[in-house]
Amino acid sequence: MKHVDLNSDLGEGAGHDAALMPLITSANIACGAHAGNLETMIEAVELAARQHVRIGAHPGYFDLQTFGREERAIAPREAGNLVLMQIEQLYEVAGARLRHVKLHGALYNQVSRDVALADAVVGDLVRLWPDLILFALSGSPLARIASARGLRVAEEVFADRTYQADGTLTPRSQPDAMITDEAAMVAQVLMMVQRGVVRSVQGTEIPITPDTVCLHGDSERSLQFATRLRQELAAAGVTVKAFSA
Repeated sequence: MKHVDLNSDLGEGAGHDAALMPLITSANIACGAHAGNLETMIEAVELAARQHVRIGAHPGYFDLQTFGREERAIAPREAGNLVLMQIEQLYEVAGARLRHVKLHGALYNQVSRDVALADAVVGDLVRLWPDLILFALSGSPLARIASARGLRVAEEVFADRTYQADGTLTPRSQPDAMITDEAAMVAQVLMMVQRGVVRSVQGTEIPITPDTVCLHGDSERSLQFATRLRQELAAAGVTVKAFSA
């Protein structure tokens, strides 16, 4: 029987974290850079603990104005420090319940494709947080480097993002970056989970490993979509459970 983890980003001011929590198995909690603060981190950790949802740090750029979605020039050492700093902030709240780390927004995209950035971030994680699972874009250099260096990696796919032929996500600056039709999102997830491929905007099918599916929680219809996706996965014989390497 196939199974998949469902993850979503919490503590970002969407206002329905409590309603979304029972529908997911992993929570990526904003650490105060692109969103969130100590109060929201405490609240999100407590919500996740009550629902037995796995807790992860969600580090991004210090950028409240654009929600951490603008890329910037960053040195490898700086990228590693940025990630470590935010993991440590969430660890102060979550303690041993902290199970994974997933980068956010522009930082996620840059580290996913840039080998030097990926190597720096992975090196710091191996040195200081070797027990954390890394959620990384499926097929990316980051996923490959982390796995080769001994980290547990959950390869991540996206329900509501389109893909380029090289396996990268379509940049949000392009009009076709997001999938807004609910049926199309469900169809993409089922294709990835059942067949291990995703169709790019160019029409090619890309091999993909769907260990965990990202459900963005900042849209108005995210709760409705998450509910429907759970129903569709169950009907297809797919079990939803937290990732375990």
